[in-house]
Amino acid sequence: MTAAKEKIGFVGTGLMGHGMAKNIVEKGYPLTVTAHRNRAPVEDLVARGATEAASLADLARGSSIVFLCLTGSPEVAAAVAALKPGLARGTVVVDCSTSDPTVTLRLAAELAEIGVDFADAPLSRTPKEAWEGTLDCMVGATPEIFARIQPVIATWAAKIVHIGGIGDGHKMKLLNNFLSLGYAALYSEALALSRKVGIPVAEFDKVIRGGRMDCGFYQTFMGYALEGNREAHRFTIGNAYKDMRYVEAMANAATMATPMASAVKNSFALAMATGGSGPADFVPHLSDFVARANGVG
Repeated sequence: MTAAKEKIGFVGTGLMGHGMAKNIVEKGYPLTVTAHRNRAPVEDLVARGATEAASLADLARGSSIVFLCLTGSPEVAAAVAALKPGLARGTVVVDCSTSDPTVTLRLAAELAEIGVDFADAPLSRTPKEAWEGTLDCMVGATPEIFARIQPVIATWAAKIVHIGGIGDGHKMKLLNNFLSLGYAALYSEALALSRKVGIPVAEFDKVIRGGRMDCGFYQTFMGYALEGNREAHRFTIGNAYKDMRYVEAMANAATMATPMASAVKNSFALAMATGGSGPADFVPHLSDFVARANGVG
């Protein structure tokens, strides 16, 4: 089947998925979506030309490639189970979630038994880049499946790296998130200590911004810490905590000590345990939880 004839199903039109799906349909691919908790993104996508399916099985029946953009492995496994009755041989399921690589490999094996291919294509950056079609994507797939799905991924990603085989995309995504969430934990502790010793956030930022320690993640993080923009980086503390648990699980399976990863995970566990589990509690807000734990008002 040529890329031009692919029919795309998209499951998970949340913060990231809405923009991704918008780019797929606007760049010429037939798109089928289904609603879950929030109908607004689905109604927007239908207005742009997408079709709404009544169920995941119906979505699968009308799709040659199905993208999943969900919270984590439990949700992905549940979605795959619901899709299965409608999946035809030759369909490709692409998991763009940040998932546990061991679950990825298990699902791929289960789908292979019914002639369905699987790829993992997790992404990096924020909902802003999802809307603009400039996300980063790291793909785990066979060369043949990568060649088939790459043109569709290119509708919403500007940087696409074929990491290796099935599961390798999710492994790389966990490494990527370990680094970014490690930055968040470092920034939060440094900002709390800065305030504790009498250096205002604005003065802290004057030294770091534009220097060797500056980076894109620092700038979005400081969009909240310095400017008060609560939506500067719309990735929840709950998802960050989940991702760091997956990092630890991957390291445990590899028999590797992870003092740094465990410390980062515990920073987010602290926030989760002290009220940071809401849908509007985003990663830059970690700085508040660390500050309060250290008596910084």
